[in-house]
Amino acid sequence: MTPDYWNEACTALAKRDKVMKKLIKDYPEAQLRTRGDPFQTLARAIVGQQISVKAAQSVWNKTAALIGTVSPANMLAATPEDLRAAGNSRQKIAYMQDLAAHFADGRIKPKRWHTMTDDDVIAELVEVKGIGIWTAEMFLIFYLMRPNIWPIDDIGVIRAVEKHYHDGDRLEKAEVQWYFERFSPWCTVATWYLWRSLDPIPVEY
Repeated sequence: MTPDYWNEACTALAKRDKVMKKLIKDYPEAQLRTRGDPFQTLARAIVGQQISVKAAQSVWNKTAALIGTVSPANMLAATPEDLRAAGNSRQKIAYMQDLAAHFADGRIKPKRWHTMTDDDVIAELVEVKGIGIWTAEMFLIFYLMRPNIWPIDDIGVIRAVEKHYHDGDRLEKAEVQWYFERFSPWCTVATWYLWRSLDPIPVEY
């Protein structure tokens, strides 16, 4: 499912920003899609922490093949040794299994999140071991599909802004944050195209 705001956002971004106009033209197939499963989205985001999109996809494919249907119960049933063999670090295994336990025992109630603000969802998610602000932002983008998420600590966003707007010069976080105002209220869409401009594999969680 692609968010219903996508075309409106692309039109607005293309009108106000020539870099976005070019990226939207260069990647006409680009669209954000959700997998429709909150546990899988969060688990994939944990796998993707601090590694490349390509590496994350490889590890996730092995993990999914190992546990079968991606569910909290199957994640808890997998042994740490098997999950290590799929390429996961010990720390990420602990995070994913703790997340699975939160889903399994009802400490996490995903249906509530659809009516909560972005900040409130982030505040609730970061209470789970291994989920920081970046992972929570990936969840807001890829599961809740919120339109105005600007993941300021995402290395792909930072490098793409540096590349397309500053001739590759390194930027301070405050300088990258400035683009939140430029792209609002469609920062999620801008983020997606910035990611797409750097990697041949579309980002998905």
